[in-house]
Amino acid sequence: MIRTGTPKDITAVQEIAHISWNDTYQDIIPVNIQQSFLDKSYSVPMMEMRLKKTILLLAEHEGEPIGFANFTKLDDDGDAELIALYLKPEHQRHGYGKKLLDSGLTYLLDGSNLFVYVESENKKGRSFYESNGFKFVEEFEELFEGHPLQTAKYVYNLKAPAL
Repeated sequence: MIRTGTPKDITAVQEIAHISWNDTYQDIIPVNIQQSFLDKSYSVPMMEMRLKKTILLLAEHEGEPIGFANFTKLDDDGDAELIALYLKPEHQRHGYGKKLLDSGLTYLLDGSNLFVYVESENKKGRSFYESNGFKFVEEFEELFEGHPLQTAKYVYNLKAPAL
C-alpha cells in the first residue's frame, strides 16, 4: 500500500533513510559523510518542513513502513524533483519503488518535467530510473558534504504518455 506521510511517520522515514543509505552507499560515500547528511536532511525539523512543503509518500508491507518517496511540488515552470526514493534492502525489486514513483506522478499531472539526481556509481538507482522512463541528461562533479561525487542528472517528461 502507498499512502501520504504524516508526522507520525518521521521516525520510520529516518530509519528507512539510514538503512537504505548505508546499504546503497557503503562503498561509494564514506560513512561519516553519509551520517552528516542524514543527520541534517532527516532531522525532525527538516522532516516537519518536508511534510508541509513537499509530497512525502510511504510504502507499507503488512502495515509496516518499508520505503518512501519525496517529491517537490511543481514550480512555476511545471518542473518538480524527486528528492528521494528509498526502500529497505529486503523489499527492493518487489515493485514498491515503481508504486511509489507512480503514486508521486499522480500529484504532478499538470507538470512538464520531473528531475532526479543520482550518484553516478549507484547502479541500482540508475537502472531503476532508466527502466521507468527517465532519460539521462548529464553527469557532473559536485561537492557533497565536502566530499567530491559524480552525479547523474535524469529527466522524466511528465507530458509523455505513460509506459
